[in-house]
Amino acid sequence: MIDVYSICFCHLQRRVRASELAGINTVPAFVLSLDRDRAIITLVDSNLQRENILPSERAFAYKMKSEAMKRQGFRTDLTSSQVVTRLRTDDKVAQGFGVGRMTVQRFIRLTELIPPVLRMVDEGKIALTPAVELSFLKKGEQENLFATMESEEATPSLSQAQRMKSLSQNGRLDMDTIFAIMTEEKGNQKETLKINTSKLKKYFPKGTTPKQMEDNIIRLLERELQKKRGRDSR
Repeated sequence: MIDVYSICFCHLQRRVRASELAGINTVPAFVLSLDRDRAIITLVDSNLQRENILPSERAFAYKMKSEAMKRQGFRTDLTSSQVVTRLRTDDKVAQGFGVGRMTVQRFIRLTELIPPVLRMVDEGKIALTPAVELSFLKKGEQENLFATMESEEATPSLSQAQRMKSLSQNGRLDMDTIFAIMTEEKGNQKETLKINTSKLKKYFPKGTTPKQMEDNIIRLLERELQKKRGRDSR
């Protein structure tokens, strides 16, 4: 959970540091009496004016402002459904930043990603659209996906992400399925040998990742190769 007071303090630190670099001894500021939600809205509006904002920063900022606005009473029609309320709030957030409502909703979805996958979005390894689809995966499924991405040094395309989302919603997305999707042969891809991990699980302790399996197999093959070379040299 994000602590707004910690963020405010960091924001103040940046202003103080900027003033020091500019040789300014005092920092001009207005002291306003705000409640917590109004402080969040003001802070988000200020911080999103910065350049080079990471997708994760934008995602949590949109979410913080949306939730604060709901608590502030932007819902006026008490007979409206929860969905209508959410869309109205997203519209308000979108209008404030000059973006579309769908843009706000898509960025807020990123807050459902586990931290290591969200970092890959910030690093540009996963594009926004596939990342939004992946945000619908359960936490355990995302962890399995991240382990597979690391072991295979690959990230999912939009179509792969959409298929995993659909399989997840139908309760059919397990580690083997993720591995099969992520190791599909693509254009200009070098020829590879693919082995379903279900065939290897009985040879490894429970919880062994595909990468660990691969490393152990290579290590055993190298050991056998060394033995063979030793026998052949006698």
